[in-house]
Amino acid sequence: MRFRDRSRLDNRTNLAINTFLMSNQRGAIFDWDGVIINSGAHHEESWERLGKEVNKPMPADHFKRGFGMKNEFIFPNILGWTTDPAEIRTLSLRKEAIYREVVQEIGIKALPGVETWLKTLQDTGIPCVIGSSTHRENITTALKILGFESYFSDYVTAEDVSHGKPDPEVFLKAAARIGVEPKNGVVFEDALVGIAAAQAAGIRVVGVTTTEPREKLAHANWVVDRLDELKVAELWPS
Repeated sequence: MRFRDRSRLDNRTNLAINTFLMSNQRGAIFDWDGVIINSGAHHEESWERLGKEVNKPMPADHFKRGFGMKNEFIFPNILGWTTDPAEIRTLSLRKEAIYREVVQEIGIKALPGVETWLKTLQDTGIPCVIGSSTHRENITTALKILGFESYFSDYVTAEDVSHGKPDPEVFLKAAARIGVEPKNGVVFEDALVGIAAAQAAGIRVVGVTTTEPREKLAHANWVVDRLDELKVAELWPS
């Protein structure tokens, strides 16, 4: 066989192997706020501080209405402050800086059962990736505080997507980062828009009752109060 032909055959063989591995690879995709940590109070406080700082009105239900959505949607559509992209970006960056200040002031902890579940997945060889509307620096800051860096292979954050949840972009990109087909992945979510995004991506989803009552999450594939209630064999049967 000529060298060129052998090289083409090797390339086809490698492609076939990679395709096979991806078709069988299992993977876990985690939302961040409300799944790994409960930072609702931190975020709500940061929104309130921002409103006072820029002297802008804050609707009473703004936090609930915007939960799980990108800042770029919240400012024009929930708060009604501005539609100017440059102003939205400035406000968004300031809001997230205030959030990190709040985290440093009052600290942050993982939700009960989270580390146990992450260790179980790590021991089982199932790669984990974060798919969140949260800004990257918020996540990396908290990961360092928690000591959770080793549990996640990668993360997709607000800076990586053009469309926020319920659009499936964030979860599709997260699955691709760990080489997992949507049918073999499982998303862990607490927000209704996040569950809708996972389902739009064709990925099975576990609803976590951190922010919504169990009955509102009933359309998820599984519903739990804490992640260590789950079994690997339950989510990825052989």
